[in-house]
Amino acid sequence: MSTPIIAIVGRPNVGKSTLFNRLVESRQAIVEDMPGVTRDRQYGEADLFGRKCIVVDTGGIEPTTPESEAKLFKRMREQAEIAIDEADAIICVFDGPAGALPQDKDVVRMLKRTKKPVFWVVNKIDGPRHDPLVADFYELGVWPLFPISAQHAGGTLDLLEAVAESLPPESSEEDKDDAGIIRVAIVGRPNVGKSTLLNRLIGEERMIVSEVAGTTRDSIDTPYSRKLPDGSEAKYLLIDTAGVRRRKWVKTSVEKISVVRTFKAIDRAQVCLFLLDAETGVTEQDQRLAGLIAEKGRACVILLNKWDALGKKDNATFGEQIKKLQGELEFMKWAPILTISGLKGQRTHKIMDLVDKAYRAFTQRIPTGELNRVFEQILHVHQPPVVRARRLKMYYATQVAVMPPRFVVWCNDPDGVHFSYRRFLVNRFRTHWDFEGTPIKLHVRARTRRTPVPDELLEKAKEAELTAREQELLELDAIAPEDEIWDGQEDFEVAPEESSDRDDWRAPEASDDDWVSETWEDLGEEEE
Repeated sequence: MSTPIIAIVGRPNVGKSTLFNRLVESRQAIVEDMPGVTRDRQYGEADLFGRKCIVVDTGGIEPTTPESEAKLFKRMREQAEIAIDEADAIICVFDGPAGALPQDKDVVRMLKRTKKPVFWVVNKIDGPRHDPLVADFYELGVWPLFPISAQHAGGTLDLLEAVAESLPPESSEEDKDDAGIIRVAIVGRPNVGKSTLLNRLIGEERMIVSEVAGTTRDSIDTPYSRKLPDGSEAKYLLIDTAGVRRRKWVKTSVEKISVVRTFKAIDRAQVCLFLLDAETGVTEQDQRLAGLIAEKGRACVILLNKWDALGKKDNATFGEQIKKLQGELEFMKWAPILTISGLKGQRTHKIMDLVDKAYRAFTQRIPTGELNRVFEQILHVHQPPVVRARRLKMYYATQVAVMPPRFVVWCNDPDGVHFSYRRFLVNRFRTHWDFEGTPIKLHVRARTRRTPVPDELLEKAKEAELTAREQELLELDAIAPEDEIWDGQEDFEVAPEESSDRDDWRAPEASDDDWVSETWEDLGEEEE
């Protein structure tokens, strides 16, 4: 295996997520002084002395739980067991100040049945005054024990050295580059079916699914790949996010952090799958989330989930729902809409095709020459309006960026370009080059000498400028092209015919024989 996997397990609230953040060197997992914060498996990349590895944070293993939470903790335990099965090394974390508890004994018995290297860690040993607490854990029958402080990094170096030595040898194959992986974030309100959809796409129970809103708290990354019709393999990183409720309903600090993680997941993603509930329709919070996606410039596919739950559907239901949805999300008419059922798998096989199409539009670049030919045709069909008794002049356009596509148009009066004409240009660009699924940013600038000009137009301008300057020099003082231009370094004689129009010219004296002889010789006559 080229990239080894390290699983962090233990009972709830022993500091697993803190250690996970320490290993991946980021605050990727939510940390809070309460049990049950982490529920799903959380993956992160760590560097152990130059060796790349994947670290998995898991929910707490709790054998005995109240009936009200038994179902949820059972699924958390299943997630931890999956992480143990796929791991190459396991780090079992205990809580030093709490001492050895019966739940710790159950975890030890479960891990001893595996044939994988297990490292027993006593966490929250913040100094020499806590060293005696380590002795309590020898009654669990495990050795050696690694006393650490995940929060302050104390003792973690010895642990990481031991873990690195136990990992399988590196493969001779080079790790594949992550380039070409499409990052897809699944976004929506709580309980609209985000985790159910992710499980349906990857074909396994990757995420815990519950009817209780707010089950997912972290933004969970899941690698995914599929075969394309041409035989190639497409790779994705699916990001399941926590549902975002209205601000007044967000009470706990854990939910606040979850909302922030969702916003960061949108920043990190390239394509967003925006889930809506077909039963409730578009709410005010849905409009806010859609506006956030559009504002951040992310490609988007709108999924109308729970389509199977709608009653009394007929041939006109689909058209009516789509028309209503586009009216409520008018600023996202560019996003394709698909009706699905994540629970029953209805039309879910079409989702990734729409993701690929949106990503191609998101990264599409139009050559400057082709863009300006189409731009000229657009201006011919619909000329710019007249502003302050002067018609706007659009000179040229160019694409300056992708992800999302960003165009710049140069004109003589940017302030006079109305937003409706900007929208007209964007819609024409979108129609001509099929930018479905991605927003388009259009900027209008005034053309000045300092305005950057495309290379093609710059070369033409230089040639025209050189030609005009050369012609101007040739016409100056009626100098012929084959004549020698005086550089001001040598004296010369001025012929009267060539300088007779000068006010300061004075004819030479008649006694100047040299001048007379030279003049008559130039006229082709001999001196008498």
